[in-house]
Amino acid sequence: MSAASCLLSEDQFLCSICLDVFTDPVTTPCGHNFCKTCITQHWDINIPYQCPMCKEVFYRRPELRINTFISEMAAQFRKSSQKKASSRSDQRCLGKTEAEIQQMIQKRRVKIQEIKRSVELSREDAEREIADSVRVFTSLMQSVERGQAELIDMIEEKQKTTEQQAEGFIKELQQEISELMRRSTEVEQLSHTEDHLHLLQSFPSLSAPPHTKNWTEVRVHRSSYVGSVRRAVAQLEETLSKEMKKLLEAELKTVQQFEVDVTLDPDTAHPHLILSDDGKQVNHGDVKKNLPDNPERFSRCTCVLGKQSFSSGRFYYEVQVKGKTDWDLGVGRESINRKGKITLNPKNGYWTISLRNENEHKANAGPGVRLSLKSQPQKVGVFVDYEEGLVSFYDVDAAALIYSYSSCSFTEKLHPFFSACFNDGGKNSAPLIICPLFSVLISIFLCSCCFVHFQP
Repeated sequence: MSAASCLLSEDQFLCSICLDVFTDPVTTPCGHNFCKTCITQHWDINIPYQCPMCKEVFYRRPELRINTFISEMAAQFRKSSQKKASSRSDQRCLGKTEAEIQQMIQKRRVKIQEIKRSVELSREDAEREIADSVRVFTSLMQSVERGQAELIDMIEEKQKTTEQQAEGFIKELQQEISELMRRSTEVEQLSHTEDHLHLLQSFPSLSAPPHTKNWTEVRVHRSSYVGSVRRAVAQLEETLSKEMKKLLEAELKTVQQFEVDVTLDPDTAHPHLILSDDGKQVNHGDVKKNLPDNPERFSRCTCVLGKQSFSSGRFYYEVQVKGKTDWDLGVGRESINRKGKITLNPKNGYWTISLRNENEHKANAGPGVRLSLKSQPQKVGVFVDYEEGLVSFYDVDAAALIYSYSSCSFTEKLHPFFSACFNDGGKNSAPLIICPLFSVLISIFLCSCCFVHFQP
């Protein structure tokens, strides 16, 4: 039957009245087929009883019986149609699935290229770092070798001068010894002579003091080398300091490339803190604002976090601390305790540095590390490398490293951390200011240059 249904067209299984597959098909005396319900309703409305297909009129309503053959064929066709519809639906689903698979494949190919590109960039960074290290260490080794050679030359030159002076003294002494030995021989001979006239004639010259130098105060002074090595090392230290300055300037330029836009989160700010409308400045005020004590807010310490959080990669931002006598800066874990007394240290989820009493800088490493800085930072740069576990602080104007936390273990989001500290009766009223993005400033500068250049 399935084979037979395949030889029939779809129209042969459709009722000409409802235009759908036969349901309980019946055959009229004229040989045409309809759904039993369709033809019955048609004849209930249309009198006389006429075939909708050939228009043959029947003078009395024909007795209709189900055409089992057509019914079975229609059922088979309906089942086949359902399978086809299901098949088409499956095909559409398969097509969608195939498209999704292809999209996933494409995404993974893009990710492979991204990973390969990252490896290439990493290789370029490594090669550049190796080249720089070779250059720097070669220069330093040359400086060490040159300093050592100059020190040895100086020591040897001093020793040579000492030896030449000693040789001169020895030569004079040997000459005087020879002269004295000659006189001693003459005196000895004269003492045994019996020629009194000769004795009288020779005695005055032999009894006169010999022409010799007074050697009592003559000394060969040993060359002094005290401080020679120290001075040579000091020169190397100066060279090394200059090289370190160059390296730190290059390092700071590198980390500044990872500068991000940081704004203060008012939902975390202590009620005494005053935040600017743009979220870039914060200072301590005397009036406590009536703010909801939400879980994110610091309740006792005058702190505030940045809105932005970071859970991978590298980021950098700069904060102006000019005019302040006390402040804390750094980063903190998202889960840090914000209620009650807070101790800043890595164990509690804080990686920070602090200023107290205008010039006392400290890294809050638990225990604290006193920092001896050559200059008072006016702008502090904060750099984090999440994967490397590194948090570094820079004196931006001096291009100097203030302090670094290394080998840190980060397992959750990090937020920029700020504490303006109490205003201390106005002594510490200056705000902490998040500096504008370096890249934005460059863009503005370039745009202004282009504008000026293209003025008519």
